[in-house]
Amino acid sequence: MDVKGKTAFITGGASGLGEATTRRLRGAGANVMIADFNRQNGEALCKQLGARAGFAEVDVTKTDTVKDGVDLAIKTFGEIHILVNCAGSGWVGKTVDKQGPHDLDAFKKIVDLNLIGTFDCVRWAAFHMQNNQPNEDGERGVIINTASVAAFEPQMGQVAYAASKAAVVGMTLAIARDLARSGIRCCTIAPGTFDTPLTALMPQPMKDGIIQHIPFPRRFGRPDEFAMLVQQIVENPFFNGETIRLDGAVRFPPK
Repeated sequence: MDVKGKTAFITGGASGLGEATTRRLRGAGANVMIADFNRQNGEALCKQLGARAGFAEVDVTKTDTVKDGVDLAIKTFGEIHILVNCAGSGWVGKTVDKQGPHDLDAFKKIVDLNLIGTFDCVRWAAFHMQNNQPNEDGERGVIINTASVAAFEPQMGQVAYAASKAAVVGMTLAIARDLARSGIRCCTIAPGTFDTPLTALMPQPMKDGIIQHIPFPRRFGRPDEFAMLVQQIVENPFFNGETIRLDGAVRFPPK
């Protein structure tokens, strides 16, 4: 699918990997709807990007805001062709420790945000995508979700995060098969450690320790490298049903 002239709905699109994706797709000629709970950042980014960018205040754990955000994108740009789910968060907590078992509400919150929030955006966007005019390949839409290498090699304390991201990986092929008859593709990106506002808070010794486990290139990923892969998935029509690691060949140890 040619990005130019298409409309992308990007959750978490006002910061980090989502912001980089928003900037790249807008730069490639797409209309972009930034779906984020941070109104200040989202509106500021819209102002930078100009008339072909919009903002929807979306909390992916609240389905009414997801639906309203998708409806706004349709109203503003006519159609949604690309969904990129970048909204999500992590949590550190072991299954048990000396104080007691893992906080169950915290576990549910991470699953609600990373998994259920992702699927909610998928179902609403796909509902509209199926009505798009198909291109010469019969393609109507592309969905790209975000998992993590923690879905495969979680470290200690990542049980909630790993469970939510492994589930995103697990539903990728099912979604691709469900939507095949509508000409909608679905892939997932599983990033390693990237330079984002969250990792910027890490002390340098911690960063150095992580980098030592990354074979090459021996550094954190750059957000535009994630965005670059998003664009490549959209533009390559044979990418479907796959989870792609983007991690510099890292395989993290248990801790």
